[in-house]
Amino acid sequence: MKPYKFLTLICSLVLLSTALIACSDNTEKKQMLHQAVAMESADECHLCGMLITRFDGPKGEVFRKEQGDKVFKFCSTRDMFSYYLDPENTRNVSQMLVHDMSKMPWGSDSIDDKYFIDAKSAWYVVGSEKTGAMGATLASFSQQEDAKAFAIEFGGKVLSFNDINFDAL
Repeated sequence: MKPYKFLTLICSLVLLSTALIACSDNTEKKQMLHQAVAMESADECHLCGMLITRFDGPKGEVFRKEQGDKVFKFCSTRDMFSYYLDPENTRNVSQMLVHDMSKMPWGSDSIDDKYFIDAKSAWYVVGSEKTGAMGATLASFSQQEDAKAFAIEFGGKVLSFNDINFDAL
């Protein structure tokens, strides 16, 4: 092979590789999630100030864009959404985590930080007979089928993340 053809081949491969990297959808960045921060017995809810681990039901964590790894913890998914739905907060949230209640029993003594899931891909049951720290709360699930089964057993309506607004709370 002549030297200029070899150089042309190398340059073409470099350009092709660069183009593929530049055109990627940054899937790795999109999948990069903050790790859930353990719920400690002295942790207070960012919204209401109540001790988080003393109450039943799913909890929430919010990471803000401008505050790096600082986490805001919530005693219930209802408090977390009340915080998030404030327009000033909505635009500054980088990630939200909630407990997957299909894997974690409903109770304050069973909080398990390994069952946190991405809140934006979760399914929620609103209006069930189950309560959280401030009364009514949103039961969170990783699978829509689990949310439907919960709603059949305990009442309520199944909503996606995008369906949740102040009326749903």
